[in-house]
Amino acid sequence: MVVLGPNLGKPHTNAFGEGLFELRLKGAEGIARVFFCTLVGKRIVMLHSFMKKTDKTPPRERAVAEARMEEIKHADA
Repeated sequence: MVVLGPNLGKPHTNAFGEGLFELRLKGAEGIARVFFCTLVGKRIVMLHSFMKKTDKTPPRERAVAEARMEEIKHADA
């Protein structure tokens, strides 16, 4: 992401809209997801990570990331 930026495209990233993105990771421990957003100055802010246990992203996990993104945007203004 440092070299290519946040828009890695599928299957590595997924856009959720409103500036929220999901980084998709696979490892020996299982499938992980990291929600992130971008800010002015090419900063990438990791908002929330979790181990994925179902096919769909749980709404609670997305809500945590969205709340943190709002905090970051208000603090950056």
